[in-house]
Amino acid sequence: MNLGVEHPAVLWFLALAALPLFAGIFRRQGLPSLLPVPGDVLSAMVVAALRSLGVVAIAGTVLGLSGLHRREHSVPREGFGTHLVLLLDRSASMNDTFAGRVPGRARETEEESKSAAAKRLLTEFVAGRPHDRIAVAAFSTSPLLVLPMTDRIEAVEAAIAAIDRPGLAYTDVGRGLALAMSLFDDATLGTSRALLLVSDGAAVIDHRVQDALRDLIRRLPVHLYWLYLRSAGSPGILEPSGGQSERTPQADPERHLHVFLASLGVPYRAFEATSPGAVKDAVAEIDRLETRPLRYLEQVPRRDVSRHAYGVACAATGLLLLAKLLERDLASRSDPIARQGSRSRRPSPA
Repeated sequence: MNLGVEHPAVLWFLALAALPLFAGIFRRQGLPSLLPVPGDVLSAMVVAALRSLGVVAIAGTVLGLSGLHRREHSVPREGFGTHLVLLLDRSASMNDTFAGRVPGRARETEEESKSAAAKRLLTEFVAGRPHDRIAVAAFSTSPLLVLPMTDRIEAVEAAIAAIDRPGLAYTDVGRGLALAMSLFDDATLGTSRALLLVSDGAAVIDHRVQDALRDLIRRLPVHLYWLYLRSAGSPGILEPSGGQSERTPQADPERHLHVFLASLGVPYRAFEATSPGAVKDAVAEIDRLETRPLRYLEQVPRRDVSRHAYGVACAATGLLLLAKLLERDLASRSDPIARQGSRSRRPSPA
């Protein structure tokens, strides 16, 4: 069970657990020789049980004082899912609606922002994938680690819940991708890996960052998905926009990011979503694509079990106390006989 103790020196007192094997808790009384009497199996069993309870009571107390615990360990798990990194855009434009406006305050005109729609649908997405191991990263002016790789869905949902907070101005997607790639740890080797980029825009990626991303992709191949939250009036990424002079990275960064991701030599798919309904359809498609047999090691944290040792010791002590009370009850029942014998020896009054 992979047990350990906090204070090993206390274990020396375990030797005291042998005392009940040599000494009992009941009063010793002188009796005539019982050699001619046949052996009483029930009495022998009761004596053995009481001595065992004494051993358990002392050993449980000592183990509790030593700080008994179960060490941190890894447990192999199997399921259907993937190792997934969610890379979320936290730029200021994510606070707008798909129509490019600030969400209205009046209930009848209220519209859902892109970040709110992504938050709602991604929460439903991860809730339906209990066997995934998921990490969360964000980016705006600079990349931000939100949550390392974990299979704790509650933690992932809490990380996603923060994406609709007000963001910053810029969109440094290149360094965001580099951070997201670094979140695939050694436990993901030989397993399914996917990276989901959720963004409503892009910026020019420096050539050095592009080279670094290509190197990361070669060492850690992943399935790439880009959920492009396209605002009204923004150019699409699947087809080039404008004339030849307008196809530069500065004029059309989203299109050039799409071309760059497609050139990395790994499975890649982009989804254009112009409404919350389109986002829902894209997330459902990604959910369908990323369902594969998954084997991984789950880290189980250290757990204190000293309270269980104390509980066992208390239960054994309680049974011994009950036996002692029964002994006193039996002794009190025998007293009237002794008192009757003493009265018969007294002289009668004149």
